[in-house]
Amino acid sequence: MGPISFGLTALSRVPLLLDPKETQSPEVKVPDPVPSPPPGLDKKMETLLAWGKWGVLICGIAGLFICAGQMAIGRKNRSTFATDGATGIPWVLGGLSLAATSAPIVAVFFK
Repeated sequence: MGPISFGLTALSRVPLLLDPKETQSPEVKVPDPVPSPPPGLDKKMETLLAWGKWGVLICGIAGLFICAGQMAIGRKNRSTFATDGATGIPWVLGGLSLAATSAPIVAVFFK
């Protein structure tokens, strides 16, 4: 109890330099401009995002094919391989759903 009580008494002797009631921060207006692309970059970014969505679509189709292949190969005598394929399907569908709804999700926060 000695060191703990000493620490508490030492802290209680520290003078309060500023009264919190007297030190109120002034109101600061933070600007909130509407997002706009840099000149000439909007078409390039749309192209880049379109390529990204296309890539995710191709990966999603490949993922579903891989899951289907695991389930077909693991049908006989390899049930864990088939189970791995079946449990991969929700992950592939979740990734595709997220890619498909990413623009509306982000748009909600920037309105």
